[in-house]
Amino acid sequence: MTITPTLNRRTAPPPRTGRHTTLAIIALAMGGFAIGTTEFVTMGLLPELARGVDVSIPAAGHVISAYALGVVVGAPLIAVLGARLPRRGLLIALMAAFALGNGASALAVSYESLVVARFFSGLPHGAFFGVASLVAAAMVAPHRKGRAVSLVMLGLPVANVVGVPAATWMGQQLGWRSAYLAVAVLGLVTVLSVVAFLPSTPANPSATGRQELQAFRRPQVWLTLMVGAVGFGGMFAMYSYIAPTVTDVTGLSASAIPLFLLAFGVGGIVGTVLGGHLADWSIFRSLIASSVAMGLALALFTVTAHEPVAAVVTVFTVAAVGSVLVVTLQMRLMHVAGDAQTLGAAMNHASLNAANALGAWLGGLVIAAGYGYTATSWVGAGLSAAGLLVLAVSAVLHRRGLAQRAG
Repeated sequence: MTITPTLNRRTAPPPRTGRHTTLAIIALAMGGFAIGTTEFVTMGLLPELARGVDVSIPAAGHVISAYALGVVVGAPLIAVLGARLPRRGLLIALMAAFALGNGASALAVSYESLVVARFFSGLPHGAFFGVASLVAAAMVAPHRKGRAVSLVMLGLPVANVVGVPAATWMGQQLGWRSAYLAVAVLGLVTVLSVVAFLPSTPANPSATGRQELQAFRRPQVWLTLMVGAVGFGGMFAMYSYIAPTVTDVTGLSASAIPLFLLAFGVGGIVGTVLGGHLADWSIFRSLIASSVAMGLALALFTVTAHEPVAAVVTVFTVAAVGSVLVVTLQMRLMHVAGDAQTLGAAMNHASLNAANALGAWLGGLVIAAGYGYTATSWVGAGLSAAGLLVLAVSAVLHRRGLAQRAG
């Protein structure tokens, strides 16, 4: 079931030289770096944040869910309202709003105001990645689109290697607010980079919000979103509580937490690069393989979490297979959405952050119920299995559609 995504030529950037294309994609990846840092640093600073706003660790986990909810709300809303806007201008506006939201997070005076600030910080997330993926894919030859999209998304795992450990260390030394302030600065740097390197694109006068909403009439769009929201939720059920797991289960000090975040980031880089190549080979087969591997790795972590070296290796593996899943889900949505390119591309990160919210919430429930931190990995394995069932339904519908067209 190999899929070659199509792009709307009317809003595609003009052809660029290799050097210009590289600089443009680096600018887009920088936005992904800023987004990845703010999304995952909260998990590394969860104990400090909980103490800072005087709530329990499970309650502090709702700060993660608030950001994820912002992504879920913002992706379709911005995609529909911004359908006719030039993509370069839209990307600039999104990153400016992102910087503002993170600045507000750093200045939050209470738990409630922090939750609200994190929600608004998440609003631009999905639309930025969706539009950036479309722009990057339009710059390259058809057989390289998967790799171009994976390069844009590479900012996320690179953030986990560099941005998240650095911001976690900064938050531990200077207070958790400093981490969000640093992210706000990264957002502003991204705005300047997009202005400098991205090609100017005209608006598409024929695009409408109603046209974008047509994506929701396609069953395959909904099924793909369900795979992301449920199947990818398995990773977040475990990783949202990696900080207390490292200290309470693995038996290490808080100073070891950045090492686990680093392993997660390196795994993400490997998986993102690999995912681009696999997407250019076969999207659907890659979705199945990465979903199976995710479930197995999460189940394994219930055992390896007790031993430091094995725990680090397992976290690396979860990140690698999860990143393959992210890239292939992005390419799948860019195809099955048809003419609703912006909404389809943006909704990938909406579904992934629905997974973030679902995983963090379910993980918090089993912890609060007294089952311990390793129980979150069993929840994750179950969510991965549910994602595989959705993929099976998608495959059946696809084959029926092919049979009907052949008949």
